[in-house]
Amino acid sequence: MYWDTHMHCRFSGDSTADPEAMILAAVQKKLDGICFTDHIDWDYPGPTPFSFDPAAYWNTLLALREKYREQLFVHIGVELGLQPHLKEPYEKLTKSLPFDQVIASSHVVHGFDPYYPEFYEGKTESAAYLEYFESILENLAVFEDFDVYGHIDYVVRYGPSKNRNYSYQKYKDVIDEILRTLIARGKGIEINMAGFKYGLSHPNPTEDIIKRSRALGGEMITTGADAHQPEHVAYAYAKLGGILKAAGFTHYTVFKNRKPVFYPL
Repeated sequence: MYWDTHMHCRFSGDSTADPEAMILAAVQKKLDGICFTDHIDWDYPGPTPFSFDPAAYWNTLLALREKYREQLFVHIGVELGLQPHLKEPYEKLTKSLPFDQVIASSHVVHGFDPYYPEFYEGKTESAAYLEYFESILENLAVFEDFDVYGHIDYVVRYGPSKNRNYSYQKYKDVIDEILRTLIARGKGIEINMAGFKYGLSHPNPTEDIIKRSRALGGEMITTGADAHQPEHVAYAYAKLGGILKAAGFTHYTVFKNRKPVFYPL
């Protein structure tokens, strides 16, 4: 069975899940391993505080790692919501603890989270989506200290028509630039299965983007369900192997001590 290396618990501002319950769900689903990647989004504009005490987070998960070491591999990571001005504090954080994996994600674009309707006011959906993708390039111009970029087309989960009018081809130039930049820097992407949970009928990013990443020479892809509750651990994983194989991948990636380990599909 696969790993689920993108999940959240009560240390994330948008989850109330007990971390032990997340582990038990992974054991029940016979996963080989998991990685907690709770949210840190400093300078977040909305009402939810996306931050936690790093020491408390680490000590809690380290104890659970030891408790369940005979049943499941438990890695400890973090998901950073990038904004260019946060480069220095984020680099200080990633160097303060021996994380297994650092996911870089774009949740806030020029002061707005696409989760909220305000992001789309005064612009077409296409312009909003393009602004989102271009903001990823703005982050990549600044940040180096991460391992994978999360849910590259996160914006389509929440747009006015979600992904009904969206395709890789429509934003090919900017998405290709994102993928080439990541590959050139030795960074991976993830297949985030939560798109199925949100009714998109596709993962984030879409199958076409995953296939394009492989065609451009991308070799590192992590697997995750973006679960915020135990019932969503390994969500839609029955589709996972088929999607990756169809895109040309023969392996998926797990990060341990910030180093990639490759597992055959």
